[in-house]
Amino acid sequence: MGSSSGDDFSVLVLASDLGIDARPFLMNEETEDEEHESWHDCSQYLCPDEDFSDLEQLQFCRLQGSEKNGNRIFRIVGKYYPAPVVSAERLKKYIFHKICSELPEGPFCIVYMHSTVQRDDNSPGITILRWIYEELPANFKDRLQTLYFIHPGLRSRLVFATFGRFLLSGGLYWKIKYISRLQYLWESIKKGEIEIPEFVKRHDDILEHRPLTDYGIEPDPLQMTEVHSAAYTYGRYQERWAVREFMN
Repeated sequence: MGSSSGDDFSVLVLASDLGIDARPFLMNEETEDEEHESWHDCSQYLCPDEDFSDLEQLQFCRLQGSEKNGNRIFRIVGKYYPAPVVSAERLKKYIFHKICSELPEGPFCIVYMHSTVQRDDNSPGITILRWIYEELPANFKDRLQTLYFIHPGLRSRLVFATFGRFLLSGGLYWKIKYISRLQYLWESIKKGEIEIPEFVKRHDDILEHRPLTDYGIEPDPLQMTEVHSAAYTYGRYQERWAVREFMN
């Protein structure tokens, strides 16, 4: 390898000699070019032949308003979504089409209203939602800044607290912001920026006056518990009187 004349020489170490796959290094520039080209290319996710007019009429997903920091808002009303009649594949196509056609560029957030949602009627299921999110292109996920989860029920809190990190990717898990009352939403979004359905406002009022409802405890609005308590008390003393009469 060397020579007595002291001539300079060089040694070329190949990636294969170190047990390293050299393909990522060789394809790096090509991959970057492809990502750059597809970063703003939404045409492949548009569905011009698909008729979404029925879903549009339901208005369960609308682009409406902006956050205080300027991010656009996708408002999703869970109660408006007819889960039994919409397939997971069609829901995915609709979401992709909605984002690409109405907001092809720029950061955005999602305001999801979970108020009075029924699992069998309005929820596609966390497995389907996770699948749709994982199918989103990487730039779509990066553009999503925050997911405001309004009026999460006890079951939702338990599921996400217990299995959230396993069911959701790390990026989405840390973007979820739980909003128990509408007043907390106005800290990030100017009041009046998005339309709040009347039933959501009524549900918010119920939670404000009966906060235990957040935890699955439904207080008695007719205060019948006091009546039962009085009846029990009367019955207890009645038993005592009966014992006294027997002893006499």
